[in-house]
Amino acid sequence: MKTILSTLIFFLIASISFSQSKIDKTLKKLNKESVDYIHVQALEKVSNPILLDAREKEEYDVSHLENAIWVGYDTFQLDSVIQKVQNKNSEIVVYCSIGVRSENIGEELEEAGYTNVKNLYGGIFEWKNEGYPVYDSIGNTTEQVHAFNKHWGKLLTSGEKVYDK
Repeated sequence: MKTILSTLIFFLIASISFSQSKIDKTLKKLNKESVDYIHVQALEKVSNPILLDAREKEEYDVSHLENAIWVGYDTFQLDSVIQKVQNKNSEIVVYCSIGVRSENIGEELEEAGYTNVKNLYGGIFEWKNEGYPVYDSIGNTTEQVHAFNKHWGKLLTSGEKVYDK
């Protein structure tokens, strides 16, 4: 029994490490690090951040972080955010699947004068990979996460991958 438990723990840690390594490599390749990152564990400790989801609506509807505001990516409208978040010193965390699209949205927010914008490192994939809850369109916790496509879905190692909804 002890051996089985040890083996399971080893594979769980190896899986998380492998996933983290692939997310690290992908972000280093695709991002400019123009918007400061906030890591999952650090976000968990922040009280009442404004969470902006920079994925497409169908991704958000499958699951999102609790109390996140959908702002989209292809349909992103800065004016809409300005109406919802009038205090430009508010603590804002933007996220997407892994942190690429959210970096672009974060840049737009900073250019508009928002002073406390962070990009969630690893996005909703890393959030779920680390065991934190996500919520469906009616506010219930869910194991489902929109994995965008099979290529990006490899970075999501926890939960149930959804590709179309």
